[in-house]
Amino acid sequence: MHSPLIVLTSSGLYCPAGDFYIDPWRPVARAVITHGHSDHARSGSALYHAAESGLPILTHRIGTEAPIHAHAYAQTFTLGDAKVSLHPAGHILGSAQVRVEHAGQVWVASGDYKRDPDPTCAPFEVIPCDGFITEATFGLPCYRWAPMEETIDDLLSWWDRCVREKTPAILCCYALGKAQRLLAELALRVDRKVYLHGAMAPLVERYRDAGVYMAATELVSESARARDFSGELILAPPSATGSPWMRRFASASTAFASGWMLIRGNRRRRGYDRGFVVSDHADWPSLIDTIRATGARHVLATHGNTDALVAYLRETGVDAQALRTELGGED
Repeated sequence: MHSPLIVLTSSGLYCPAGDFYIDPWRPVARAVITHGHSDHARSGSALYHAAESGLPILTHRIGTEAPIHAHAYAQTFTLGDAKVSLHPAGHILGSAQVRVEHAGQVWVASGDYKRDPDPTCAPFEVIPCDGFITEATFGLPCYRWAPMEETIDDLLSWWDRCVREKTPAILCCYALGKAQRLLAELALRVDRKVYLHGAMAPLVERYRDAGVYMAATELVSESARARDFSGELILAPPSATGSPWMRRFASASTAFASGWMLIRGNRRRRGYDRGFVVSDHADWPSLIDTIRATGARHVLATHGNTDALVAYLRETGVDAQALRTELGGED
């Protein structure tokens, strides 16, 4: 057996042949970034490589002065003795898998990914490989996503009820990826304005600048202080829950959009009235299908429910191991 092309170090996933790191959690000389979420894209490295379509998000995260080499999807470039290319991961705008080829081996680091359709980003591409490093955020058999159409039906029904009851509908979700996906899905179904917490606005505008079609939005802060927002849908980050900002919404109905909402206890513990199951990560069937489709003989599972996924893969004859990284979970 050849040595792995990508290994775990104290600074992150490292490719010795190319002398670069993938989503390092400490500053390094050369970093290849899969996408712009804060646990994957961190400032301080000397040089970055990333997908061209993700450049607006990455510069927002690490600054416009950072030296970034942007690459089109599937464009091969050389780092050290390794050939590298970036391929769609279907997670958020500009998200990428990292394909590394050296000495007759091909390894792929998935970053975060999903297989469900998403109007805000390029769909996931299966890359045949010898070794596959996969996320496992929702790596338990209980996590199985319903079609997005059903979830949007449920969300619209809740919003309509809030209109009838003259109640503000506050939907909490993550500001990068989740908010834009919801706005894009709503734009395909209704012609209604959505209001935004100020923290949502910069990244929504980055997506608009990239040509992503989304529902019309307006900042809550641009409305008169006396407005009660009866029947309006407001997107806010989870951090807004319980903050002074919430006081202007009398008797609001609150909801949270996340893959964690599949487990009812999570919604109760977080104190939301409703939970909508929306995830930008692969569910259990998608994880298994993707791993099989790559044809990988060696699988390394990172961040999430790695133990359950590794145990299942081993039972089916796949050489699988868990990697304990500093990467996060649901964004």
